[in-house]
Amino acid sequence: MWLLIKRYWKTINRPSLHYSLGFLTIGGFVAGIVFWGAFNTAMEATNTEAFCTGCHEMRDNVYADLKSTIHYSNRTGVRALCSDCHVPHRWTSKMARKMQASKEVWAKIFGTVNTPEKFEAHRLTLAQHEWARFRANDSLECRNCHNYEHMDFTRQSPRAQAMHSTYLADRSKTCIDCHKGIAHRLPNPQSPTAEAGGGPVAAAGNAAPGAMPPSR
Repeated sequence: MWLLIKRYWKTINRPSLHYSLGFLTIGGFVAGIVFWGAFNTAMEATNTEAFCTGCHEMRDNVYADLKSTIHYSNRTGVRALCSDCHVPHRWTSKMARKMQASKEVWAKIFGTVNTPEKFEAHRLTLAQHEWARFRANDSLECRNCHNYEHMDFTRQSPRAQAMHSTYLADRSKTCIDCHKGIAHRLPNPQSPTAEAGGGPVAAAGNAAPGAMPPSR
């Protein structure tokens, strides 16, 4: 038994080329699986509602807005989490968004929006960043759940039928163009950022111009 142990110890310490390649291959494969599993677990953890609302800036402002909307509570019991709308589902796009979001940590560190007053002052700027992102990807996160081709127009209001069959069919507009404020309160047009050139927006709490309120 002792000789066998010594033989294995010698092999590990001074392996031949054959054993060295085998150990490296197996070890690298196992290490890769462990790393990939840990990495994806960490990524999924950052997509949870608990993580997104872990800071008071999100919990007391935009999350509070969400709780009064149809995306949070509805007749079917389907709830959209923060990550459903703000994190792309495609892996490469998700990683790009995560890297981009890492820069937003500075706002937390320096207290940029750490009071309700500061948050309201920046609400328009924050909203415009997301609106621009949604326009750029053709409201991809909306389309992960809502599919134009599967819509039953007979169950929509005449106005919604007209808007969807016109603007979505010819792709001249995207979801966010008409559905601003559907999950979060719209920025106050009197906020400092709006006065500084953010442009007119609908009054807080109201739908955006041309918006179609959802039917429960």
